[in-house]
Amino acid sequence: MALAAALAGCATLPTSGPTGNDIRASALEPDTGAAPIRIVEVVTAADIPPTASAAASLDALPDIPPPPTDMIGPGDVLEISIYEAGVTLFAPSGPGSAQAAAAPGVQRQALPPSRVNDSGEITIPYAGTLRVMGRTVAEAEEMIRLSLRGLSQNPQVRVSLSEALTNTVIVSGEVARPGRLVLQTNRETLSDVIALAGGYRGTTRDLVLRIMRRGDSVDIPLNDVIEDPGLDVRAYPGDRLMLINSPRTFSVLGAPGQVSRVPFATSAVSLAEAVASVGGVNPVTGDPAAIFLFRYVTDDAGAEVPVVYHLNMMETQSYFLAQRFAMRDKDVLYFGNARANQPSKLVQLISQLFSPILTVTSAVSVVQNSN
Repeated sequence: MALAAALAGCATLPTSGPTGNDIRASALEPDTGAAPIRIVEVVTAADIPPTASAAASLDALPDIPPPPTDMIGPGDVLEISIYEAGVTLFAPSGPGSAQAAAAPGVQRQALPPSRVNDSGEITIPYAGTLRVMGRTVAEAEEMIRLSLRGLSQNPQVRVSLSEALTNTVIVSGEVARPGRLVLQTNRETLSDVIALAGGYRGTTRDLVLRIMRRGDSVDIPLNDVIEDPGLDVRAYPGDRLMLINSPRTFSVLGAPGQVSRVPFATSAVSLAEAVASVGGVNPVTGDPAAIFLFRYVTDDAGAEVPVVYHLNMMETQSYFLAQRFAMRDKDVLYFGNARANQPSKLVQLISQLFSPILTVTSAVSVVQNSN
């Protein structure tokens, strides 16, 4: 009768979580009335989800041809010099100005620095307002020269960019020198820009490079950019690059050797490595045939749907499949509870309850024997 009562009490003992059958039942027929959750039985390589590709993320960025390095845009400051021979239009004023204006030879007149306004325009004395946005320095020189035709004797114009804001990128986050950085050649890649900003701070596996370009934004792990030259694409003027410290982690629950939130040790972690990192399945409470991975997956409509992947680690091929199964950030790895281990839990509980009594009895026996 005592044994029957003990076995009946096994169902009320605390567990480390549901069994594999419990998960299947609650996923396919939720008690809450929600839609069923798809369970994928990973038994062949075709059942393994594809590895997330950073290259696909880059496809979301607009493909813009690199502009000339001397392109003019709003905010740029231009240094303009006008060279004239003989009688000059931009003659100095004051005593002796008439003689200076009629002096032979070439004279140079430097205009005050001209900042391109938000409309892309500058103002030149006698010539009026000129729209130089989107023009190169050489094209701006020609525009100014033509605007002065008839007002001066064959003026020659030199324009230079003293402050170039158009041909720059903004670098921020985990870099040594955040701020505005001029692209000298417009051929600098993402890693070039990070290097010119003094390099990154922290560990590469924990850093994510966010690229913002014309309203679009993508995130790429910095390790992927370093390891795959195809991802080290060219930076474009106007880009905003941000290095974000965002360690990737996965959670382990249920009946493993250790329940924890585990950071990625490397840029890529397989399911087999994830299982090994927490000590594998608990030999007392866990069920190696009930290894589940919970993940949100983007469907064809672009919506995130929950999916459960199941591996039976009692099967030999599962160990090979687990090596090809790539973990993702925020995955939940669950080790199912073994229902057959409930009686052993009861024995452990009874042992813990009677252990103090046995200790006292043993101590009393020692004392009596010594007397």
